[in-house]
Amino acid sequence: MFTAMSQTLTLPLFTTEVTTVAIPRYHIKLVKESEIYYEQKKINGAKMVYDFLLAIGLHEKAGEEFHSFYLNTKNQIIGMEMISKGTLNASLVHPREVFKGALLANANALILAHNHPSGDVEPSEADKKVTAMLVEAGKLLDVKILDHVIIGSKGGFFSFNESSMIN
Repeated sequence: MFTAMSQTLTLPLFTTEVTTVAIPRYHIKLVKESEIYYEQKKINGAKMVYDFLLAIGLHEKAGEEFHSFYLNTKNQIIGMEMISKGTLNASLVHPREVFKGALLANANALILAHNHPSGDVEPSEADKKVTAMLVEAGKLLDVKILDHVIIGSKGGFFSFNESSMIN
């Protein structure tokens, strides 16, 4: 048993006081919240991601939502997670939150997606910076970012991969 010891300099001298410190033990697991049924399981392009995003209604959301799709080594979807729900024109995204579930799901790769309620699918400077940051984090963790797809409320999509913006 490990204990933390501290000495006090009060009378009588050399009296020691033992303090026990509690160290929490954690158990981490991935919890399935629900299921979404979709005909295709293997992702073979941004158009298929776009169709899936339409099927889940991401284009109809009033605020930005950032999603991550977990893929196995055959690029089959093994799970998905909403990482962040934001405001009309912003969503907070941090690598820690993006990769936490991916690592627990043993994902080989990710496809990132978010919506633009304004309808304009062109990526903002913030979108470009976040994507670059997540690609670099993925390299460190050996989880490849295959694409980042932006869907607009008025239809259409933008693919970072198809625009050669993912290295």
